[in-house]
Amino acid sequence: MQAPKYQSLKDHVYEYIAQKIQDGTLLPNQKVNEAEICKKLDISRTPTREALFQLASDNLLDYLPRRGFTVKAFDPKKKLDFSRIIGVLDALAATLCIDLLQEADLREMETLVDKIDEDISKLYFTEYYMDQYNFHDIYIKKCDNPVLIETLNSLKNSFIRQSYASEDKQKLAAVLKEVNGEHRRILELFRAKDKEKLECTLKHHWRIIDTEML
Repeated sequence: MQAPKYQSLKDHVYEYIAQKIQDGTLLPNQKVNEAEICKKLDISRTPTREALFQLASDNLLDYLPRRGFTVKAFDPKKKLDFSRIIGVLDALAATLCIDLLQEADLREMETLVDKIDEDISKLYFTEYYMDQYNFHDIYIKKCDNPVLIETLNSLKNSFIRQSYASEDKQKLAAVLKEVNGEHRRILELFRAKDKEKLECTLKHHWRIIDTEML
């Protein structure tokens, strides 16, 4: 597997491991095999170690000296706490950019909502994660607040991926259908430029999946 040209080697390894955590290939408390990853991705040890330490910094892995890296087991209460924080910050980003979005942005969001419906019907949860991330990223990038953008990205990398890992795929799909219904509602509120309802909807939006799946 070769890294895309636009990604650094470290980022390529980071994304590879993060997706394995998300899709359940790597389970909580499972040891990460560095040598196996290097061989699989045909990448040297240095960028692999850099990615592993970044994943530990982002709360996806635990690191113990001389014992290596294991997948972090998240506390349900902590996940819910982070979801609430993300909801507040995401709502802030949305209200800051509500007058800055162009029709092309809204059409792109609408296309992603339709694609998400397809992801859910096929139980493609990795694709769902990326498409929903891109949906929110369209307006977050327009909020003109680099500190807010960086904070949101860090929080999402740390905790949101784990929300899409579940043994009960049908229940997860049902919950995600409800979540995507809110994506459509969010898009409607952007079009209507209704800041108050948009803020309330987004604060609730990020709590649905953890409330239902914990």
